[in-house]
Amino acid sequence: MFNRIEFTAGPGGPLHGIRILDLSRLVAGNTLTMVLADLGADVIKIEPPGGDTLREWRVAGVETAWKTYSRNKRSLCLNLRDEGSRDILLRLTTEADVMVESFRPGTLEKMNLAPTTLFTANPKLVLARISGWGQTGPYAERPGFGTLVEGMSGFASMNGFADREPVLPPIYLGDMTAGLYGAIGILSALRHVEVNQGEGQVIDIPLLDPLFSILGAQAANHRLTGVVKPRTGSRSTNSAPRNVYRTLDEHWICLSGSTQKMAEKIFRAINRPELITDPRFSTNENRLHNVVELDRIIASFILTLNQQECLDLFQKNGVTVGPIYDMSDIEHDPHFRARQIVVELPDTDLGTIPVHTISPRLSATPGRFRRAAPHLGEDTHDVLGEIGYTDSAIAGFISSGLVKMPDKPGRDKQ
Repeated sequence: MFNRIEFTAGPGGPLHGIRILDLSRLVAGNTLTMVLADLGADVIKIEPPGGDTLREWRVAGVETAWKTYSRNKRSLCLNLRDEGSRDILLRLTTEADVMVESFRPGTLEKMNLAPTTLFTANPKLVLARISGWGQTGPYAERPGFGTLVEGMSGFASMNGFADREPVLPPIYLGDMTAGLYGAIGILSALRHVEVNQGEGQVIDIPLLDPLFSILGAQAANHRLTGVVKPRTGSRSTNSAPRNVYRTLDEHWICLSGSTQKMAEKIFRAINRPELITDPRFSTNENRLHNVVELDRIIASFILTLNQQECLDLFQKNGVTVGPIYDMSDIEHDPHFRARQIVVELPDTDLGTIPVHTISPRLSATPGRFRRAAPHLGEDTHDVLGEIGYTDSAIAGFISSGLVKMPDKPGRDKQ
């Protein structure tokens, strides 16, 4: 078990006072609004009658992805196919600072909720539009799951080993990258509204552009060399040595000698100081040219030691080295525990659930865990009451089907 964290009642965080309507589905939008909710924003999930699709991703019968990405949020279930529900959404928009959506481009317009309509209701509104390929361009109307973007961005072609197929990431990399870039975009647009007395605006957040941006200088490198970056496994094309190595006890370590001094420390640590002046390995360029032989030398030494022995030796010699962890290792690591990188939150289904901590960490106005991920439609009365609807009006919405109530009783607020 990791350290248990209790929910903290009341407002908190630097984004307290910012209200966000989140109409998005799946990972990108939920990552974006989770970051802002963790830092104090009031995020209201506007879910369809069946709920956000993320609720369907269950492990051992538990919607772990929903619980992780939707903490600190509230839920209102609207049937936006009905004009009356769209009227409720427009009224919510007048009290909001941000709206996030991830429909296929053009869907908002077909729902009579085009940006011009939303800005008429609230000229200061920041509208973040998440899609696979962007709001413009030849591919704009194509479906765009992260898998396709991870393939077409160039990422998969670089990932894996040269003698095997390209490898897609085992996590939602395209979605999460877009979510983080989207959070930056929203904060920038809010500053324009608040500090520059500016108007609201549309933020175009495709999954493709942010993921391509994290590939760094690949476009320039290709232009200059005409060479497509090859798949190199865990090796680097910029510095050597850099790889993962098996230890005697069948564990793994990762090792990086990205500077000349560090490479020399590695050579001394493996009792091969003569490699420092060996023409094959005396410079980074030469090490890259002879990387197969260099890896053979280092791997053969590491294979004589258990993982902990290897880590102790390299750390004693000031070498940049670390273990390859899986989740069972992380649970027992003292650094993860001391910094509470993973915490246990109260959960009505499991008792507690481990989730990653709030990031980034602010010293004066840190984010807080305020509440667990909501049941579908759990906050209907609170949200609609806050924008002026009476109890009788809300009851009418419910009876007419404009608003859906949860299929589970409301959880006790922690």
